[in-house]
Amino acid sequence: MPFVHPDTIRHQFSLAMSAMFREEVPAYGVLMDMVEEINTAALAADPGLKAALDSTDGASRITEERHGAIRLGTAEELFNMRRLFAVMGMQPVSYYDLSVAGIPVHSTSFRPVGREALAVNPFRVFTSLLRLDLIKDDALRADAREILATREIYTDRALELIAQAETDGGLNEADAAEFVKEALETFRWHSKARLDQELFTRLLQAHRLIADVVSFQGPHINHLTPRTLDIDAVQTAMPKHGIDPKAVVEGPPSRKCPILLRQTSFKALSEPVLFQGKDGDWSEGHHTARFGEIEQRGAALTPKGRALYDSLLAQVRSRIAPAGDGSNSAEYMDVLAGVFAAFPDSWEEMRAQGLAYFQYYITEAGKSAASLPAAQDLATLIAEGLVAYVPVVYEDFLPVSAAGIFQSNLGDDRGEEFSQNPNQDLFEQALGATVLNEFDHYAEIEAASQQAVLASFQAAAAA
Repeated sequence: MPFVHPDTIRHQFSLAMSAMFREEVPAYGVLMDMVEEINTAALAADPGLKAALDSTDGASRITEERHGAIRLGTAEELFNMRRLFAVMGMQPVSYYDLSVAGIPVHSTSFRPVGREALAVNPFRVFTSLLRLDLIKDDALRADAREILATREIYTDRALELIAQAETDGGLNEADAAEFVKEALETFRWHSKARLDQELFTRLLQAHRLIADVVSFQGPHINHLTPRTLDIDAVQTAMPKHGIDPKAVVEGPPSRKCPILLRQTSFKALSEPVLFQGKDGDWSEGHHTARFGEIEQRGAALTPKGRALYDSLLAQVRSRIAPAGDGSNSAEYMDVLAGVFAAFPDSWEEMRAQGLAYFQYYITEAGKSAASLPAAQDLATLIAEGLVAYVPVVYEDFLPVSAAGIFQSNLGDDRGEEFSQNPNQDLFEQALGATVLNEFDHYAEIEAASQQAVLASFQAAAAA
């Protein structure tokens, strides 16, 4: 039997994940319906936006798009997670140090990287590994390590199918369907904790995220995120649908030309959890971890553009930090908008200054042109209206924004503070691979689109 394409397996898995999370967290379903309505309205209000999307990645992709997030506890769990996602054509892209924001994890994003693969299904999973080395309490660190060492987050059959895919080069239709079913079990919510209430409380006091990683059978999906074309409309609409949003939208301010990533979320759920005492009896407690998130993706920035973004954000954060209770949200957004006025807000200027990556495509005029200009360089073709461009979509994440989402859901009493301590070598050692460089990836997308456009006109001129 022929192998099922990894893109197809990824698509099937993302649909199964979405259905499971919708059943576990009903508010996610409300969010999905709301985002779909807002996206439909945004496309109807801006025909140019739909045309640009259809010329490159397709407007239909927006409805399909999801990202999830999980938190792992051990190097072995991360190593096997890389193998699991590889079956679905997902690779680790970029290294993120969240200790910069006082959170004891470092992370990568597993996602498809080719333009064709992204067009089929751009499912991505932000995957964090707990930094036990950052826990200052020796006894607590030892307890956490012991608990994590005794759990297995993958079913035996999932590991067998991963090994089979690695050996044979893929999975047939029946095995692919079984793989999706078995892999989904890793991400399912488990209401029974693997420790008693006393140790859970100690972990909470160290950091809520530590308790979330260590206490349960697996890395339950803690949010699943749809993509919107108008995140400000979503932020305004959530309370009208009975959903309590976080106080501020993370990332850059609202702009005519969106850049990078803007994110918001609804508050984490307080869910019943069972703890087993030393006498063997179970008692009920609560845990707060899973929440809903929405994102709006903008242009991928070049190293020059990203350096400007980071410097402007640092200026904002030196003046004001958003309070967890939202008490200074209006002031924060005013400062954010004022500082970011220094970042050009037109595609032409951003392209001229080399701040963002772009995809180039032949316009309708270019396709039907009876004659071509003598000079067929990109600048001339654009000036003649034969070629146009749209920004390359930013497919990755922002550590400060991710931390802001985490913190808004962890609460102000999140426990011990952790100082910045990046260690990409340690992370990649656990991963068993190096992470891809996002800037190289975006540069390749831009260069490929330029070459394809120029090749088409050169072929037409030679005909």
